[in-house]
Amino acid sequence: MRNPGTGKVARGARELGAEAGHVAREAASAVEHELASMRLEEPYWPAQLAVAAALLLYLVLPETLTIGPRWLLPALEGGLLLGLTVTTPHRHHQESRRRRVVAIGLIALVSATNAVALGLLAHYLLKGGKANGHTLILSGAVIWLTNVILFGLWYWELDRGGPGRRLHPEEQGLPDFLFPQMSDPSLCAPGWKPSFIDYIYVSFTNATAFSPTDTMPLTGMAKGLMSFQALVSLVTIGLVVSRAVNILS
Repeated sequence: MRNPGTGKVARGARELGAEAGHVAREAASAVEHELASMRLEEPYWPAQLAVAAALLLYLVLPETLTIGPRWLLPALEGGLLLGLTVTTPHRHHQESRRRRVVAIGLIALVSATNAVALGLLAHYLLKGGKANGHTLILSGAVIWLTNVILFGLWYWELDRGGPGRRLHPEEQGLPDFLFPQMSDPSLCAPGWKPSFIDYIYVSFTNATAFSPTDTMPLTGMAKGLMSFQALVSLVTIGLVVSRAVNILS
């Protein structure tokens, strides 16, 4: 004869097991939802830090290579950067078009500033201007390093329509750059996407080798940007640094 107490214990165990399974499924669903949310946003602080570094580098340039008062452009650019930092701490797949236009405008403003500084320096040297060798090396290093930062920002902002579109699997455009991890997924974790540091590395190698290294440009936009960056880097190193070395020797 079956013991009633045993049946109650069995039912209690089954109910407890069902409740534990339900809790586990809810926990797994919450973790999956959190991971999905994390994949749909990207920290913006590395790009913000890079822009801030470019602004600080601008303050190191000599007065002859700056436009207007030394503080004017960094103050304007810093105000825009502060506004972007406060309003959007992350790049999200649902970011507004206006927000992205402002971000591109900020990068373009700093890029124009650096291009003018390089043009002024080249004009100064070609016209027979006399300058201290150490000052030339410092100016060339500042312009070159700013060039690396700015083109890293351009690649990061424009590849596949920007970081917002890259984060959304259903809205990704065609890639402008082919990273090694894209050709061989076994080299990376599942769901890998290029981050800001990857684009900075592409910019650095292009500025030093004057050509692509491990990451290949696929579109005309990417090829044009990399070509222009290599040209700027070549002018900076070939004109400024070589002149400075001759003066110091």
